[in-house]
Amino acid sequence: MEEILKLAEEWASSPAFNEDTRREIQTLIDAMDFTELTERFYRTLDFGTGGLRGVMGGGTNRMNIYTVKMATQGLANYILSFADGAERGVVIAYDSRNNSSKFAEETSVVLASNGIKVYLSDAIRPVPELSFAVRFKNAKAGVCITASHNPPEYNGYKVYFEDGGQITPPHDKNIINEVRKITAVTEVKYEADFDNAVKSGLIEFIGTEIDNAYIKEVLKQSLRTAVDNIKIVYTPLHGAGYSIVPQVLKTRGFTGLHIVNEQSKPDGGFPTVSSPNPEEPEGFKMALALMDETGADIALATDPDCDRIGVAVRDIDGKGTVLLNGNQVGVLLTDYILAALASSIDTKKAAVIKTIVTSSLIEKIASSYGIRCVSVLTGFKYIGEWIRKNPDSDFIFGCEESYGYLRGTYARDKDAVVSSSLICEMASYYKSKGSSVLKRLHELYEKHGVYIETLSSVTMKGKEGMEQMETLMQTYRSGLKNTPTELELSCVKDYLPGLDGLPKSNVLALQFKGGLSVTIRPSGTEPKIKYYFSATGTTVKEAQDRLELLKRYFITNS
Repeated sequence: MEEILKLAEEWASSPAFNEDTRREIQTLIDAMDFTELTERFYRTLDFGTGGLRGVMGGGTNRMNIYTVKMATQGLANYILSFADGAERGVVIAYDSRNNSSKFAEETSVVLASNGIKVYLSDAIRPVPELSFAVRFKNAKAGVCITASHNPPEYNGYKVYFEDGGQITPPHDKNIINEVRKITAVTEVKYEADFDNAVKSGLIEFIGTEIDNAYIKEVLKQSLRTAVDNIKIVYTPLHGAGYSIVPQVLKTRGFTGLHIVNEQSKPDGGFPTVSSPNPEEPEGFKMALALMDETGADIALATDPDCDRIGVAVRDIDGKGTVLLNGNQVGVLLTDYILAALASSIDTKKAAVIKTIVTSSLIEKIASSYGIRCVSVLTGFKYIGEWIRKNPDSDFIFGCEESYGYLRGTYARDKDAVVSSSLICEMASYYKSKGSSVLKRLHELYEKHGVYIETLSSVTMKGKEGMEQMETLMQTYRSGLKNTPTELELSCVKDYLPGLDGLPKSNVLALQFKGGLSVTIRPSGTEPKIKYYFSATGTTVKEAQDRLELLKRYFITNS
């Protein structure tokens, strides 16, 4: 505690920190709030393989202008290690979260102070557009200020490299090493003045030109001419999709578009939801109400940085509504895309890419079209990495269970903008054939078997939570105890030492007889341990019942 208090007192008194920060920390010291002080100062906010993400506030273990500036100095040092780094520069974008524009400006100033060219977005933009912009500008790297779908108190700092994908080896480790060398804010170069850097051209605003080029690429991914026969509800959940998703859908010719007005404007407080996550039913409440009011066929929700998309559709009887999960949407899109391309696809070169925690049904569907399906580690950056490493292959589609999808190689991250276009195209196509999205899903179940998947997360916050997660993973690795007779373990896959040609990762996959499985991993972006459950069956009810048995055992014992 002595070391923590010493750090806190430094932040409360040093002129290196602004008055608001000093006052914030001093208030905690005066209140002798040692629990909160410990959480804020027991470590430096970790710059992981994707960048930074954390709760905003003062302290070394918080997202603030100082942790952002220190991370940026480390990134700058790495960029400058390349002969073309300073000239090619860095693209910076940000979403609607509180402080995102401020963090983006601070990032720009640090880079400019290091003599690195900056392309700064002139307003909030989707993450996939940042990925596209890095490639469009031939930049050396990119930074997006976002905490994706985390609760309002969070923000983050995602780093991309020259291919437009999130950083992967060796760049991730090299950047982390450079960031960790910066141990004090006084080591950050911060001589540039923002306005002067803009006037000199060292910081250049980007906007409409990138928007138009990006939208052009998104529209190229269309497979069939859209039929304007569906009503659509859309909510951006106060995020970056508020303008661009409706623009793309209207350009496709969908005139029956209804926006959830209460959630249509960017707002980092996310006042209508506790968490702006399209994976959570709560985020769909207003959209479903508008769906009923308008008689819409489909509802879409995108997260704050507009890379994830949630989908609700009409039930088979056309009366109620059904929320599809990320695996189901991935299954449907895989089937729809491959069917549309069936007559033109080169089966020797084509590939569908998914993550190891995404539905195995996608493998079956791809195989039925004669297409190989490749599984990579959890995280869309590994799908982007696969595209980069396999230039002679034909990337058809990439998906992950956490509501992320990509068609095309214009970007190297999941893209809710192109997903919204393809999902609505798919829905209109099936309706024109007298069918529906949900009917097609059940046809796929009848053909390939029922696959039911779900994700359960257990939150374990702070220092104690990190220790709990590590202990729990060790416990699972030492062997399961007191399992029900219905759960007979048949295979254990431990990715920690590396497995199936994939990099080392703290992931454990347990397979049971009868088509049951669970994959367990601590989240890399949230204080949670995640359980990816999967069950198969001859009927939906059978698969669901078996899934519940699996869930009860693991969640009860976590």
